[in-house]
Amino acid sequence: MDLSKIKKIYIIGIEGAGTSSLARILFDMGLDVIGSDEGDHNYYDVLMAKGINVFHKFDEKNLTKDIDFFVYSTAQKQETNPELKKALGSGKKVLSYPEAVASVFNQNYGIAVCGSHGKTTTTAWLTYVLEKTGESPKAIIGSKVPQFNGNSLSGKSDLFVLEADEYQNKLKYYDPKIVLLNNIDYDHPDFFKTPEDYENVFIEFIKKINKKGFLIANFDDPIIAKFARVNCRGRVIGYGVENKEADILAHDLRYEGGYQFFKVKMKDEDGYSELGEFKIRLPGLHNIYNALAVIAAAIELGVELKDIRGALGEFTGTARRMQVLGEFRGATIIDDYAHHPTEIRATLSGARQVYGEKKIIAVFHPHTFTRTKALLDDFAQSFKDADEVIILDIYGSAREVQGGVHAKDLIDKIKGQEVKYIPTLDEVEKYLREHIERNDVVLLMGAGDVFRVGEKLVKM
Repeated sequence: MDLSKIKKIYIIGIEGAGTSSLARILFDMGLDVIGSDEGDHNYYDVLMAKGINVFHKFDEKNLTKDIDFFVYSTAQKQETNPELKKALGSGKKVLSYPEAVASVFNQNYGIAVCGSHGKTTTTAWLTYVLEKTGESPKAIIGSKVPQFNGNSLSGKSDLFVLEADEYQNKLKYYDPKIVLLNNIDYDHPDFFKTPEDYENVFIEFIKKINKKGFLIANFDDPIIAKFARVNCRGRVIGYGVENKEADILAHDLRYEGGYQFFKVKMKDEDGYSELGEFKIRLPGLHNIYNALAVIAAAIELGVELKDIRGALGEFTGTARRMQVLGEFRGATIIDDYAHHPTEIRATLSGARQVYGEKKIIAVFHPHTFTRTKALLDDFAQSFKDADEVIILDIYGSAREVQGGVHAKDLIDKIKGQEVKYIPTLDEVEKYLREHIERNDVVLLMGAGDVFRVGEKLVKM
């Protein structure tokens, strides 16, 4: 994508987390950007803040002759989307979202944040640290960041921090200088038929790092620890809490006064040297790991340790990640994007750390039939830190064949806990209005629109 030859870009499916970020960055680079979407419009506000025009119906009439270039979300198919069909037959250049991102990312000093869990938080956190310390990065983030008033940054430097999604092997398009690899935990069974297929995508990705680049990897993850140094041509910086082979280790972890505190030591010629104590606002052990990845990357990028320490503790998180929506009759209502067993366990553990002995009601909206079926036993074991569990009907993906498993199959496997099947969002809202009590904690989890239950409760 030669931006010097492009004046007007049309993005089909512009209101996704990634496509809306790309739209804002291209707009800030001086291009005329418009697009269309018929989705849930979660990112319409961030586009409107830039003055980017959005059509809310896919219609080939929206595609005017002055458009030089087309980008489309991978959720769109030419068989069902008239705009994409017309664009592909127009004779003009058409790129998928990951291809378009890559054409900008690969021309910059690309920092790719990847892994099964924690990508959004880690991407936003590293971006925040770099922005606060004067590095002026560009960034594409998979969720809104309240401290950015959006889901992207269009900094003036050549640093480009990208939340790099492995689904559909989008990683194949990116040529990063730095990779942050958080963890590998089998997911997206509709695309990756075996755990080995899934692992190989990450192996092939880190092979792309050149000798001047480096990999920052979680060495407490046994899969990563096994292949990281073998497959990366650049430097490898391992971080962890338990693995003594790691280059950066957190120790003396504690939770106090709404903060997590931990000390960090870094490997040197004489063993390890202490970097001092850090504190973060985000709860849960998983966020200690996310913070270690950010610390390691910032150090390698030359940011002063005192500046890292200050910015790290100021970060307040992203939307839909343990996001407190408000209260309903004295109960705390929280939204979280957790949609994989590991994420559910981490989120509930973090909630228990913060809320102690308060009653935690976990409301889970399973996302995709394929994931639910493939990980059914793991899902059933992931709610141990909840006092009450509510399971809705499965939120299916448009990309998969529906069926093959039911929410009741999951409920049947959850043993030793109070669990209820409430199929719809409206019914869940009604149940919660009638049953939650003061000081309860309601945790709404899922990649769909379960957060709308919380929004309605808080408004009341």
